[in-house]
Amino acid sequence: MTRPAIVGLTGPIGCGKTTVARLLGARGATVIDADAVAREVSAPGTAGHDEILAAFGEAVRDAGGRLDRGALARIVFANPEQLRRLEAIVHPRVRPAILARIDEAVAAGAPAVAIEAIKLVEGGLAELCDVVVLVDCEPAEQAARLGARGMAADDARRRIDAQRGLRKRLADAGATTLTTSGPLADVEARVDALWAERIAPVSRSA
Repeated sequence: MTRPAIVGLTGPIGCGKTTVARLLGARGATVIDADAVAREVSAPGTAGHDEILAAFGEAVRDAGGRLDRGALARIVFANPEQLRRLEAIVHPRVRPAILARIDEAVAAGAPAVAIEAIKLVEGGLAELCDVVVLVDCEPAEQAARLGARGMAADDARRRIDAQRGLRKRLADAGATTLTTSGPLADVEARVDALWAERIAPVSRSA
């Protein structure tokens, strides 16, 4: 049995991880969105949901008694200690869920698995990967993309500031940088080159 190449996609918010994941998916990769998994493991009715409410209290509880994710984001992106507190609750639940999805992709014969995760290293997911890709873009383009999503300038600045140092840490760790600046056709060409040079050759024997 062959095992798909495992590709980790990470990088600052607004720099195009989802775009690159979509393009890899179009080329046959199974895409796993770690943020979506994190929402699943902290959804109402889960132990993760209850633990977050217990840890952060009424400030993150909505009128229906459920987790107010917007309020939680404002707290954790303004305070690194609170962000680490949240990650300590969520990350241990995300990893096994992602491992299960990788196993499903292996059973389905997928040629590659792309894990999209802003906290790829901190969540212990980078060690699963054959290739780690730092998805990046020009700072002005990053800010414009966040604004186009409807994110307030202050909120965008807090999130960008919370991720300072990410580029250097990943580059120092040997991540492959893929820029999403410029026309989509150029990005597609870069993804094609990544697939041909770094992903396709890595089919490993299980």
